[in-house]
Amino acid sequence: MPYKERDIQKLYYTMGEVSEMFGVNASQIRFYEKEFEVLQPKKNKKGNRLFTPEDIENLKIIFHLIKEKGFTLQGAKDHLKGNKDEVKENQKVIDSLQRLKQFLLEVKEQL
Repeated sequence: MPYKERDIQKLYYTMGEVSEMFGVNASQIRFYEKEFEVLQPKKNKKGNRLFTPEDIENLKIIFHLIKEKGFTLQGAKDHLKGNKDEVKENQKVIDSLQRLKQFLLEVKEQL
């Protein structure tokens, strides 16, 4: 059985890392933090935000609802409140499909 590298998961991500992940300004992430109750990053003694992997998943859901599905901010808030478990499960499926797509594209390039 071939050796498979494990993805190293960080406990906390800085604001710079998160804004780079999503390709947006830090101000947009701070705005979403104020608007959505599910985003609760921890703050260190300096006041810097530290995002957990759960916060990252919540941000993925928020960006998916707003950017891809076309929800308004209020619509995304209502959808998250009413269907939180369903939305999280859908995001897991979307993430796994994106990983599968990336893998297949890498295989195609190697052929």
